[in-house]
Amino acid sequence: MKNSRFKLSTMIIFYVLLVVLFSLLITDLLITENTSDTIRNQLEEKALIVSRTVAESQVVQDELQDASNNQVIQDYAMSIQEASDVLFVVVMNMEGIRQSHPNPDLLGKSFVGGDEKRVLNGEEYISISEGTLGQSVRAFTPIVADNGEQVGAVSVGISLNAVEAALQSSHRNILIGSLIGALVGVLGAFLLARYIKKSLFGLEPVAIARIHEERNRMLHSVREGIIAVDADTRITLVNKSARSIFQKAGIQEEDPIGLPISEYIPHSMLERVLRTGEAELDEEQIINGSSIIVNRVPLIVNDEVVGAISTFRDKTEVNQLAEQLTGVRLYAESLRAQSHEFKNKLHVMLGMVELESFQEVKSYMKRLVDHQVHEADIITNKIKDPVLAGFMIGKLSYAREQNIRLSVNCETAIPASLDESVTHELVTVIGNLIDNAIESLDGSEDRQINLVLSYVDELLEIEVSDTGRGIEEEQQTDIFQKGVSTKGEDRGYGLHLVQASVESLEGSIELNSEAGKGTTFLVIIPYEAEVDQA
Repeated sequence: MKNSRFKLSTMIIFYVLLVVLFSLLITDLLITENTSDTIRNQLEEKALIVSRTVAESQVVQDELQDASNNQVIQDYAMSIQEASDVLFVVVMNMEGIRQSHPNPDLLGKSFVGGDEKRVLNGEEYISISEGTLGQSVRAFTPIVADNGEQVGAVSVGISLNAVEAALQSSHRNILIGSLIGALVGVLGAFLLARYIKKSLFGLEPVAIARIHEERNRMLHSVREGIIAVDADTRITLVNKSARSIFQKAGIQEEDPIGLPISEYIPHSMLERVLRTGEAELDEEQIINGSSIIVNRVPLIVNDEVVGAISTFRDKTEVNQLAEQLTGVRLYAESLRAQSHEFKNKLHVMLGMVELESFQEVKSYMKRLVDHQVHEADIITNKIKDPVLAGFMIGKLSYAREQNIRLSVNCETAIPASLDESVTHELVTVIGNLIDNAIESLDGSEDRQINLVLSYVDELLEIEVSDTGRGIEEEQQTDIFQKGVSTKGEDRGYGLHLVQASVESLEGSIELNSEAGKGTTFLVIIPYEAEVDQA
């Protein structure tokens, strides 16, 4: 991806300044034109008012009818001209002869401009013309006597230079305002750019785009399903793995983005995470009969829950992975235990050989062979599932290494399960119960564990009892909860997994324990055996 030539702050300042300047330019043009019209209209109206004032003057009307003393009209007109600050006030008779003028030498001479004929015919109007005082805006008003007869006319002029000066003054004010607006726009653009840059953690658009692309590719490449919602419970992300898992569960919505989560996945529980703001980890959820393992966490920004995200995986895949890991761990534990046990026995035989007690060596080796073969024969003859049988042999070796007597009693033959996934659950149940029993024997003098298996009427019974320290009565009600343990912190997951496995097999589990005397767990689960071994 190519780098941008300009930084985000530069681009924001440039575009905001461009918008401000363009807006101010349009505003300036519109205001200037409107102001020009307003000023021109105001000056024309002023000239017309002054001309009407003079035309309605009784002094002017009487003197025009008398025509004996033009000085009275001249004095009156000059006083009005000075008071109203206009270019000229000219009173003329019906022949167009001036009776007043700013230049007394022009009194008695004809009006100049050629635009006075209409007023002598009784019409009031405004025109622009050039006279002895230059080009001006002129207002013409007829002078009518009391008897209704027109006796003359008055013309009031305002210099066009004055009009232009007023327009320039107004335009200058507009330009000053525009410049101030531009400066404010630049400052605002700069502050806006800083705010946006801070909100984006100092990242440029190119970096944001790259991170967004990397995030999308990462989310769609992982095998876990991921679905995210916003604070309004609307879906904002569903990756490919999630859609594949949902399709297996019968959810066929092609584009769920923007849908409320409740419409896409009933009972998703993400609404509860949004409401409580608390994470929910390693939960099992059933969607249309499909079982998935789910983690749900809130998305918190500035101490506010802005959304939630859920990651999940098909439980079948998790079980397959667990079976592989469990198998490897069992092989490792079995080999380690047997290696340790074999080494101890070699030390015993080496001592006998050094003492030249060859007959005792022979007898000792015969007993070892008979014991190992007998133990393996009992397990393999009674437990038909090779995975479960190998697991039990490994546990026997591990228990001997821990100096614990583990007895396995199969009251009936235990056939292999018709469903391979059940074997994984049995390994989880039996393994965690035995491990829990081994830990409970720490510090006990009588270190004994009994495992009893029986299969009757398609029900498998598993009883694990120990002679350990037992469980206090007040702890027994919470012992299956995740994180609850009598052995300290960061413990309490084994019995929780046992209960989860038993529930997934639709079975039951009972606890019978007495402090200082030991503990017994009884598990009963439906068990469908293979036909050829039932």
